[in-house]
Amino acid sequence: MIPAERQHFILACLAERDVVKLSELTERLGVSHMTVRRDIEALERGGRAVAVSGGVRRIQRLDFEPSHLVKSGIHAPEKQAVGRAAAALVEDGMVIYLDAGTTTLEIAHGIAGRRDLTVMTNDFVVAAYLAANSRCALHHSGGLVDRENQSCVGDAAAEALERFNYDIAFISTSSWSATGLTSPSEAKRPVKRAASGRARRVVIVSDSSKYGVVAAVNVLPAEVFDTVITDRLIDPEAVEALRERGVEVILAGTDPTGGTGNRRKSE
Repeated sequence: MIPAERQHFILACLAERDVVKLSELTERLGVSHMTVRRDIEALERGGRAVAVSGGVRRIQRLDFEPSHLVKSGIHAPEKQAVGRAAAALVEDGMVIYLDAGTTTLEIAHGIAGRRDLTVMTNDFVVAAYLAANSRCALHHSGGLVDRENQSCVGDAAAEALERFNYDIAFISTSSWSATGLTSPSEAKRPVKRAASGRARRVVIVSDSSKYGVVAAVNVLPAEVFDTVITDRLIDPEAVEALRERGVEVILAGTDPTGGTGNRRKSE
């Protein structure tokens, strides 16, 4: 059986159930574990499946994003841990971008006491919090208003972001994998790409529940990621896949300088 046939068989199994064990696939296909792992890796690169410990999982589709209000009550402890770990990366005098989202709001909480920072954001809630609780130089992108997510999106917002050179761009997402970041909203694509393109370091911040979720619009390939900060519930296979791509992985709750991954770019 050639690789395409094996991969079709794996997808057929996933059409019947969410997760298929590696041991079952090797037995039914009559090939080695390494061969099946290579097939799973190929499917993952194509955004058609996700490798998990001991097997493979069906891709979860994201058709729309919940509102800011709804997201604020989901996985709050994990988001707080990710936010603290991200805030610890911010050094004196930095220019940073905080993407729209409830996880980046946690980063804002962590840097509120800093006076020496320049912060750009497209998020109204983040901007309001920092305006009331910090003395940093604060900028908002403006642009087309996304009422549900309390932020600005589209080309006008992207053009505003391109006025700055960022030491770190903290990019949030509701759907990502080892192959990249996606979104159900095409209007968010230019914003995230503009900030990432102007950043010395691109840091993806997201809790582990969003890993292996795919939406319609491709936003950023994994090659753009320098660092991913997520929580310790993420599958070890995901961590390994990211590190194999040269992405530093920081598991929230561990020391960000404690060797949890390798940086892709020199700092």
